[in-house]
Amino acid sequence: MPISSSPSSDAPSLADLLTRAEALLAGIEALLPVSNDAPDWEHTIACRWKKRKHGLVLNPSALEGRLIPVRSPHPVRLSDLAAIEEQKARIVANTRQFMEGRAANNVLLTGARGSGKSSLIKALLNEFADKGLRLIEVDKEDLADLADIIDLIADRPEKFILFCDDLSFEANDGAYKALKSALDGSIAAPPDNVLIYATSNRRHLIPEYFSENLETSRADSGEIHPGETTEEKVSLSERFGIWISFYPFSQDDYLAIVAHWLTAFGFSERAIKDMEREALNWALSRGSRSGRVAWQFALDLAGQSGASRKRQSGELSVACVGDMA
Repeated sequence: MPISSSPSSDAPSLADLLTRAEALLAGIEALLPVSNDAPDWEHTIACRWKKRKHGLVLNPSALEGRLIPVRSPHPVRLSDLAAIEEQKARIVANTRQFMEGRAANNVLLTGARGSGKSSLIKALLNEFADKGLRLIEVDKEDLADLADIIDLIADRPEKFILFCDDLSFEANDGAYKALKSALDGSIAAPPDNVLIYATSNRRHLIPEYFSENLETSRADSGEIHPGETTEEKVSLSERFGIWISFYPFSQDDYLAIVAHWLTAFGFSERAIKDMEREALNWALSRGSRSGRVAWQFALDLAGQSGASRKRQSGELSVACVGDMA
């Protein structure tokens, strides 16, 4: 009688084998000594919070976060940021209070794209790093880990800014609740060495709809008290103690920023004056007069002229005037 070559019905499936292998690895890892992944904060001024795979199967429970040092932090300086003097002074004052151990607020920077919101926070790091300031960038997808991040750094002697860039949430996005809790609402008191600085192109981080107006008696969804939904959405922005608004640049401001970067690239004052019309046409083609657009124009012009991205006082960096939002 021939032997059947068909697989036995009792044979484990590939999924079962993977599950057993992952369980075995998890058991082995539990017996291994825990590695010390903490950054050397004496020599590291900026980190990103990143999730990494843990085990064989990629699923939410198999991800763990860690602080990844940034090898080359953005070199932008406060002196590189033009046409935002009022905003610069406000956030520098708050950060100086924080560094000196005085009361300070979490900050929300909102407004026009490319106007310098993110770059301003990066410049603060370079301004205060030698005084003990450190920066941790946290993506919106990882906001649920804010409490864990704060626990890791709460007892450190350094001062930390948790940097959340380009924030906005959909109406059904639950990540904002973790941010609300970290700002003001957790049972744990916020440590004295941590602040949250966030940027967004919109002041109200969660979209609101006309049907949610407080005077509306019934929402389209049938909710009896739609005003309470609106209050819930507005309360996130209100938990930032300081709001700093950024506005589109005037033509003169835009040209001043162009002149700043062309000067850094070594162009003469006469050459810069002659290029103003070209700079305005560049902005017109991009539909925006922003610091980012000014930098991009200067970079393109310098490249055509054979200039490098170096300057005597240091290295020029992309988007030094405009943010990356």
